[in-house]
Amino acid sequence: MSTLSSPLPAPDLPALDRALGTLAPAFSVRWLEECASTNSALLDAPPENDGRAHVLVATRQSAGRGRRGRQWLSWPGASLTFSVLWRFAPDAPAPGGLSLAVGLALARALEKLGLPEVTLKWPNDVLARGAKLAGVLVEVLPERGSLATVIGIGLNLRLPADAVIPDPAGSVTDLAREMPHLPAREQILAAILSELHPTLTTYASAGFALLRNAWQQRNAFANLPIRVSSEGQDLVGLCLGVDEEGALLVRGNDGATRRVYAGDVSMRPAP
Repeated sequence: MSTLSSPLPAPDLPALDRALGTLAPAFSVRWLEECASTNSALLDAPPENDGRAHVLVATRQSAGRGRRGRQWLSWPGASLTFSVLWRFAPDAPAPGGLSLAVGLALARALEKLGLPEVTLKWPNDVLARGAKLAGVLVEVLPERGSLATVIGIGLNLRLPADAVIPDPAGSVTDLAREMPHLPAREQILAAILSELHPTLTTYASAGFALLRNAWQQRNAFANLPIRVSSEGQDLVGLCLGVDEEGALLVRGNDGATRRVYAGDVSMRPAP
């Protein structure tokens, strides 16, 4: 793996609090120079429930994880990688559509930072001009008295020139390529947390249903032919978007619409 030639400045946590404004008390933020995996760290040693969302940021992850056991590659300063321990009430909706809700919050935050052409790829990717920019990993933490989830987010900031990131579903990009000026890490994190808070509050009260239309508007594959691969089986058809539970809707070649709950989506050449 590559390293940057000069050390990164220490994170400016007071600047982060200022950028969060009135939402600052809603979060407890720890920022580490390095850790194996921010998701694993929160799952293994969850902070006590003090009414706040606990955020763990790592400048570099040595064993970052993505969906379905994949590795999230990380270089110092190349990405913003963090996890949020968010506790829902016991009667909160099932977390089936949670990764889509988080992706929507990410897209909204990046749009407010000035990034154009942000789209979403089911179930957990954020794209810029069709290339992967960020990913989401949601894991459930068994806990009495609440539905606890650990939400991992990895956002590419400025990838090394020699970085090789295999992605079977398409190309990869970073914010430095997509924006004329790359905001400070603290500003980006504050923008994401500021969108994540109201989005997850909405999800807690009504599930994914109230967020579905906003997600559909950013669906990267809307009405396009796709291939969904899951457990060695492929489903091909037309992408109709998602339902109110976050399942992918695919109209097969036989005209029947199927709901898909897990899998990898890629473009399929039109017949």
